[in-house]
Amino acid sequence: MRKILIIILLTAVTQLVSASGDIVLKGVYQGKNLYVMNPFASSGVGFCVIEVTVNGQLTTDEINSSAFEIDLSIFQFSVGDKLIVSIKHKDGCIPKVINPEVLKPQSTYNASNLKVSNDGILTWSTSGESGSLPFIVEQFRWNKWVKVAEVEGKGTAGTNTYAVAVQPHSGNNRFRIKQIDYTRKPRYSKEVRYRSMEPPVTFSPAKPTIEIIFSRETMYEIYDYYGNLVEKGFAARVDISKLPKGDYFLNYGINTETFKKK
Repeated sequence: MRKILIIILLTAVTQLVSASGDIVLKGVYQGKNLYVMNPFASSGVGFCVIEVTVNGQLTTDEINSSAFEIDLSIFQFSVGDKLIVSIKHKDGCIPKVINPEVLKPQSTYNASNLKVSNDGILTWSTSGESGSLPFIVEQFRWNKWVKVAEVEGKGTAGTNTYAVAVQPHSGNNRFRIKQIDYTRKPRYSKEVRYRSMEPPVTFSPAKPTIEIIFSRETMYEIYDYYGNLVEKGFAARVDISKLPKGDYFLNYGINTETFKKK
C-alpha cells in the first residue's frame, strides 16, 4: 500500500512539473512596463500564469486576472540595464505579452565630434544610448552610400567614444554613421568630410584576362552586364580568371569604368 502511495505521489509531482511552461523574454530596460493577456487555465479553474520573475526576483504584480502589468519600475533599473523576464504558466494555455518590443534596444544615440585623422581613423562620441546596437560606418562612393565598417555600440547612457579605420579615396570624402533598431528605420549622424591628397587610383590592363591590377590598394566592386554584383573587396590585385567572358562595370577609388573580360 505504501509503495502504491509513493508511486501516486511521484506521478503527481511529475505531472505538476510537466504541466507548466515558461516564457522567457530577454532585453534591456527602456523605462516602460510589460502588459500580459492572461487566459483561464485549461482546467477552467484559475488563470494561466503561475508566477513572474525579473532577473530572478519574484514580482509582486497581481497575476490573478485576465490581464496584468509587469511593473519594471519598482526594481529601480537604469535605462539600458539588461533584463530577463520569466513568465511561468500552466500547461494547456499560453499567456500573451502584448508589447515585448519595449525590451528591445532602441536607437537613441546623439553623435558628436566626428572626425577623420590623417592616418585614416574615424572617431566619434555618443551620449544617450539605451541599448547595445551596432554602428554602421558608411562612405559616399560611386554616387551612393557604401558600408565600410561596423562597430558594436556600448549601449550605456553616458559618454561613449568609438574609433574605426576607414579608407579615404583621393580628393573629398564623406562619412557618416547609422544605427537600425527593431523598427527597421535607420538613424543617421551628421556627415563628416575629409580631403585626401593621395593621387587617384588607376587600373590596368584595359582588357584583362586573369587579373585587374590597381596602382595601389583600393575598395572595388565588379558588376556584370546585368547589374549583378560579382566581386568586391579591398586590394591592389583582383583575380578575375573565373569570371565568364564579357562586359563588366568596375567601381574603384572614386571612379566607375567598364572593362571587357577576354
